[in-house]
Amino acid sequence: MVSVPRIVIGAPASGHGKTTVATGLLAAYAKRGLSVAPFKVGPDYIDPGYHALAAGRPGRNLDPVLVGEDRIGPLFAHGSAGTDLAVVEGVMGLYDGRVGAGDTGSTAQVAALLDAPVVLVVNAAAQGRSVAALVHGFRSFGSVRIGGVILNQVGSDRHEALLREACEEVGTPVLGAMRRAAAVEAPSRHLGLVPVAERRSEALASVAALASLVESSVDLEAVLALARSAPALHAQPWSPQAAEPVAGRPVVALAGGPAFTFAYAETAELLAGAGAEVVVVDPLRDEALPEGAGALVVGGGFPEVYASELSANEQLRQAVAAAAVAGLPILAECAGLLWLCRTLDGAPMCGVLDADAAMTPSLTLGYRDAVALSDSPLLPAGSRITGHEFHRTSVHPRSGLLLEPAGGAAWAWRGADPEGFAAPRLHASYLHLHWAADPAIARRVVAAAAS
Repeated sequence: MVSVPRIVIGAPASGHGKTTVATGLLAAYAKRGLSVAPFKVGPDYIDPGYHALAAGRPGRNLDPVLVGEDRIGPLFAHGSAGTDLAVVEGVMGLYDGRVGAGDTGSTAQVAALLDAPVVLVVNAAAQGRSVAALVHGFRSFGSVRIGGVILNQVGSDRHEALLREACEEVGTPVLGAMRRAAAVEAPSRHLGLVPVAERRSEALASVAALASLVESSVDLEAVLALARSAPALHAQPWSPQAAEPVAGRPVVALAGGPAFTFAYAETAELLAGAGAEVVVVDPLRDEALPEGAGALVVGGGFPEVYASELSANEQLRQAVAAAAVAGLPILAECAGLLWLCRTLDGAPMCGVLDADAAMTPSLTLGYRDAVALSDSPLLPAGSRITGHEFHRTSVHPRSGLLLEPAGGAAWAWRGADPEGFAAPRLHASYLHLHWAADPAIARRVVAAAAS
């Protein structure tokens, strides 16, 4: 049983201010001395970084598509253990989920799985009494409990009074009304907000401004009372501890730093639970892999932004290339795939893969139901798993089919050519995975590191 008070922050659509409200609430409650647990619905890596800065503890993702709906409660219980309050930021509109799959993966589905009340954030900049129709529609559609509304981008006292009166007409409590404030804005880039790791001092100032804005605009006691109205949740906390950890504490190097910020908190926890000593390596700064490294895991991020700096670190690039030739197990996804290529936008990279990467004007985005085509340190051939793509780059060639017999393509999924590169000691692909979906992945990686 999990009795942590909890709320879900939803909205009619993207752009209404979910991240602003969720981050501000986390910071405001933390400032009051509460221990707050931050969560994000869906696969996004960037928002949890701001959540973590506000809450002082890791931001975590709750994605039923990537991990299965049966793991949402346990992952929530694991991430919120010992806290006073959990704030779950939604994704897109309240009922928007995986395309063609109803509300699967939506904020509404996660709210239902957590039996948590929803606070609807509405950008009311260009609305008057019509906000009542919008709120009433969201309350009457579906089965989630909308416990109140926070009005965002309110223009004046008169505007606020009009909006509050309209919401009262449909019996929906207004929990806050936030004015426009430039100090809380965060810069965006081609894949969303600029990650915290790239602008930490500015992000700290933005989070502090958000805390002040929420404190002055939102009824924090009413929101907390709503969170406390959530009933006890029947869920056994998820554990990253493997049943039989690998002996010997092999070292697994995990890429980090500003260029590689996309990582789920559970990845490092699973590696440690499988018996590894996890050591972070920053490819922008470190000139060698950690001493005794038995495997290298490189997640996502923005290597295209740091291509010149990554290229300038020739010592590490050569060390990684030499380690790959020597048989070091290497697992890379998205940004990691680009770093392992021969070049990225013409800048020399590690050269582990006989491929070149480049920025493109088009966005590749979506969930993929994938099957592994080749054995690798990640999964055996024939394994099936759901991942997520999110990038504005391309790699040529697209896959390692030409590497046969030493290796081959990493994945196949419906409607696309084979993708990625896989070999007995290598896996590099655009596909982001959440390892909690299959904890055996971590033990397989650690076992490869030990060997």
